[in-house]
Amino acid sequence: MKTDSIKLSTVIPATPEKIYKAYLNSKQHAAMTNGGAVKISAKVGSKFSAWDGYCSGKILELIENKKIISTWWAAEFPEEAEDSMLEILLEPTAKGTKLTLTQTNIPFGLGKNYKSGWSDFYFKPMLEYFSKK
Repeated sequence: MKTDSIKLSTVIPATPEKIYKAYLNSKQHAAMTNGGAVKISAKVGSKFSAWDGYCSGKILELIENKKIISTWWAAEFPEEAEDSMLEILLEPTAKGTKLTLTQTNIPFGLGKNYKSGWSDFYFKPMLEYFSKK
């Protein structure tokens, strides 16, 4: 089955530690994305859901303040599709943290939507959220 992959980066005005902790905390994750309800924890093997259940997955690997790897599934994925894989890398920079997001195994044809979705619903609100901190 043919799939899409995306990769995008931005610099967030916060330390890797603050971003890592916020991403893996239900209340802070919801606040930094202006999204719906989030259930997430900083435990390998734990399940998560975000945006009122629109997306969900399982935490596969955590390297504190550096890397988050999880499976990722969205409501519009075809029933026969496999989970996509999501990797978030956090690297300190002079202006904060370079956040690089790579998502692979996206059902074919949906990659472009997710590239703009990550930018609009994660990167932009995170820039705003951490600029106020």
